[in-house]
Amino acid sequence: MSKAIYITSSEPFSGKSVITLGIINLLAAKVKKIAYFKPVINEDPSVSRDAHIETIISQFGLDIKYEDAYAFTYDEILQYRSRGDNAFIIDKIISSYKKLEETNDFVVVEGSDFSIEGASFEFDINVEIAKNLGIPVILICKGNGHSAEEVANGALAIYQAFNEKDVQVIAIIANKIKADGVEELKRTFADRLPKQVLQSVIPMDKDLGNPTMREVADAVGGKILFGENQINNQVDNSIVGAMQLRNCLTRLKENTLIVTPGDRADIIVAMLQANLSKNYPKVAGMILTGGLEPEEPILKLMEGLESVLPIILVETGTFATVNTVGNIQSRIYATDKNKIDLAISTFEKYVDAKAIEDKIVTFVPEGITPRMFQYQLVKRAKSHKKHIVLPEGNDDRVLIAAAKLVKQDIVKLTILGKEEEIKAAVKRLNISLDFDKVNIVDPVTSDRYHDYVETLYELRKDKNVNMEMARDMMTDVSYYGTMMVHKGEADGMVSGAIHTTQHTIRPALQFVKTKPGVNTVSSVFFMCLPDRVSVFGDCAVNPNPTSEQLADIAISSAESSLNFGIEPKIAMLSYSSGTSGQGEDVEKVRKATEIIKQRRPDLKVEGPIQYDAAVDPAVGKQKMPNSPVAGQASVLIFPDLNTGNNTYKAVQRETGALAIGPMLQGLNKPVNDLSRGCTIDDIFNTVVITAIQAQG
Repeated sequence: MSKAIYITSSEPFSGKSVITLGIINLLAAKVKKIAYFKPVINEDPSVSRDAHIETIISQFGLDIKYEDAYAFTYDEILQYRSRGDNAFIIDKIISSYKKLEETNDFVVVEGSDFSIEGASFEFDINVEIAKNLGIPVILICKGNGHSAEEVANGALAIYQAFNEKDVQVIAIIANKIKADGVEELKRTFADRLPKQVLQSVIPMDKDLGNPTMREVADAVGGKILFGENQINNQVDNSIVGAMQLRNCLTRLKENTLIVTPGDRADIIVAMLQANLSKNYPKVAGMILTGGLEPEEPILKLMEGLESVLPIILVETGTFATVNTVGNIQSRIYATDKNKIDLAISTFEKYVDAKAIEDKIVTFVPEGITPRMFQYQLVKRAKSHKKHIVLPEGNDDRVLIAAAKLVKQDIVKLTILGKEEEIKAAVKRLNISLDFDKVNIVDPVTSDRYHDYVETLYELRKDKNVNMEMARDMMTDVSYYGTMMVHKGEADGMVSGAIHTTQHTIRPALQFVKTKPGVNTVSSVFFMCLPDRVSVFGDCAVNPNPTSEQLADIAISSAESSLNFGIEPKIAMLSYSSGTSGQGEDVEKVRKATEIIKQRRPDLKVEGPIQYDAAVDPAVGKQKMPNSPVAGQASVLIFPDLNTGNNTYKAVQRETGALAIGPMLQGLNKPVNDLSRGCTIDDIFNTVVITAIQAQG
């Protein structure tokens, strides 16, 4: 049975890359080793690399060489065809494909990009390749510029062409459809296309179709003078800055590119200032035409600015430059993470991914890799979106992570802080945060403030909290965010980027409280090691737990492990394995192990056991040959915080493992703490696991 899919279209600029990204992202949660193969590329490798091959390999960390991801260039195909060497073409494509198939679990094959002058020829090539590889096909139809009837007729013709060659078509996807034509096309597809073929319609999205400043710079062949750190700015509009300044300012729209002669210092300086002003929309960048570089005082001014827009110098005149810009066809580059994320979320929103998965993933994968784990987390969080509150809206990392979460449509978000300050920060950071999808709440001015104060007072009055204290405490973002969770107005909270652990979790301990039967709040990290995912606990909360607390930590960690799809095999770590060691510390672990066995006889647990015996099969077999855990432990419980915290950091630094967490466990509702040195990815991942916790 085939473990591959062929993705192709019938004409240029169909948005095929969006489907490919979506399909591979879907597979990443199910398949250990994925390969990507593009039989024919347009670029000459001696001049430049195929952007899409680089994007796919980089985005998904595929273990394949660039040279193995294609068989021919378009020019080579033409040469061999002209000599009648069709058999050689097919043989080489098959052998290149088989090489990838032999060493991977699944191969995604993407058809050619099409040159304008050879569309029909290339379509025949794609049919021929798919037939000879013997793999099913997903067809992409381009909708822009066509009526619903024309798209449906074209799709049916494409389907018949493949069907006549005995090539199985499992899905037809119409892309770039005008919003007002989506429903009509769905009905037409349902009437005209075979019922066994999956059908999807994706509307046009300017954020995917419009170019970035990087693409503009490449197209005009310009020199980047400033702003390379913002070169992925999206261009939605363009104007010629040849009019008087006041008229130029009135024509600014969101993400506008200004094309102006290089000697127009007034336009240059004004556009830089407009981009900083809250009264004008974001400017994407500028092109300075005619080879005219700004004079020294203007250059000096720009060099001294903290942030400068992408400014590109070209030799061509203004008219020729504008024409070139107008003809740019956008692509998705490996460095443009925003567009990659948007492509994947667009696929998931409009394509029945589960139905496609059922058709192409015809095997059950064994085990779970770190990559599969990460993709499954995101997929699971998306499946039942939860509402997470982020109290630290004054931290840049939080805002950047929030933008990623919203762009991928993973959770609903509330960010605490002053709206004006947050919006100013978003503009300064040059990120795209859709404020229509995010609640911004200032605790002090919130219409929920007085209700929250009353609730806090009632909950804590027996602990000597008076009304004035309650008012003061509720101005604190940690208390306000936790109260949102307590009242059910948010499903979880993530904080700690700028606050201490104590500051973050104190309110949760005061009124969210622990789950019934749980006496110890603890934490785990999901350690994504090169070949497995392990659960480390407790590495963040309890300094020197007792035997009873260690047992609590282990049981909670096992439940967390199971909840996140990892079979719990618990290793109670110590400096001694089995009965070989003596001492107070070893006895504490030994007693904790016995408590676990009494309370939860269903769990696989071993202890005391050394780290190497817990995770290395050879050492585990030698030291504890009859243990069901030794050598294959997935949940590792450390005897104290000093050991746990240092070990997780050592493993993270020395192996390059991704540490997701800490995730607090034992609370009635999820509240999770970040490290003050956290990265944007740490915040993103912690929000994702908090959302999954909230799902129960």
